[in-house]
Amino acid sequence: MQGIESTHPSDRVVGIDEAGRGSLAGPVIAAAVVLHPVKTIDGLQDSKKLSPKRREDLFTEITSKAVFWAIGRASAGEIDRLNIHQATLLAMSRAWKSVPFPVEQVLVDGLHCPELAAPCKAIVQGDRSVPVISAASILAKVTRDAEMRAYHADYPEYGFDRHKGYPTAHHLDALHAHGPSDLHRKSYGPVRDTLAVRPQHPEGRNPSSAGLQPPLP
Repeated sequence: MQGIESTHPSDRVVGIDEAGRGSLAGPVIAAAVVLHPVKTIDGLQDSKKLSPKRREDLFTEITSKAVFWAIGRASAGEIDRLNIHQATLLAMSRAWKSVPFPVEQVLVDGLHCPELAAPCKAIVQGDRSVPVISAASILAKVTRDAEMRAYHADYPEYGFDRHKGYPTAHHLDALHAHGPSDLHRKSYGPVRDTLAVRPQHPEGRNPSSAGLQPPLP
């Protein structure tokens, strides 16, 4: 989290977005950010439309120029227990709870706002049209990609460094060959179907109990 700079309260609009809803494994990550009213950042847009190199460059610029930013997460276990919708809102609320000052408004990408102690507006495809949400999208995506690359050291057979847990052909082949790991979301169809015919992979550590927190890029 970046240190706080003094700005007028009307400048304090928080953008929130997530990454990882569609992944079969790993956490869902949310980011909250307040952009600086003077220190502009060019090129903000939906993180999925940016190259990895461009995302990482913007991550560095956002985290150095933003008034404030924070990351929240919900684990694979929480996703299975709550469902992905509720777990996403939980990750967003955890990112929000780090905001140390009153804000004018919170803008969230998508259809739903988490329960927050501030006015909140959900904007469909806000990551494409609202710069502060685009910035949150980039922070969440780069952070999650880094975490999945770190998990690859514990689960090399799945190729998390390549697909970040999404259901690519390579990932599905590995899932069928090795069975699910404790990082996989057991409530997701492809993982649940694999569990029906193949037990959970016996190796690897549970990332939530191990307290694995890979460093940010």
